[in-house]
Amino acid sequence: MFPARMSCRVTTVERGTFSLRTESLGMLHWVGILAATVTAVIHLRLGIRLVPSQLGISFLLAGLGFLGAIGLVLIGWRRRLVYAAGIPFALAQVGIWYVLNFANTPARFPADVGTIGAVDKVAQLLLVAVLIALLR
Repeated sequence: MFPARMSCRVTTVERGTFSLRTESLGMLHWVGILAATVTAVIHLRLGIRLVPSQLGISFLLAGLGFLGAIGLVLIGWRRRLVYAAGIPFALAQVGIWYVLNFANTPARFPADVGTIGAVDKVAQLLLVAVLIALLR
């Protein structure tokens, strides 16, 4: 339906007014995209399991937020702003997770951190480190 045009490096794909702008993305960007994808998938899977509860909806919204940010980076929309917004967004996820799972509960940190929680938080903290590096 829309003509596709690719550069010889296969880094830009255009469809109408939408285009991926990945030619300027380096290894650090791709590490951040991978980390954001991991945490997005975890949040979406947990959200689907917990819907229609408020917690389930919040997981879905967080997962969609990470996916939306990935999309914005891939199309090259105000990347520095996306990086800057991503830092408090990801850190808020870590803080909320800690409060919900360990503050005022019998669970103990780090002994009671599950595999999914550990993978998710490592991905989020890695994402924060990448975003800070990209802003420098």
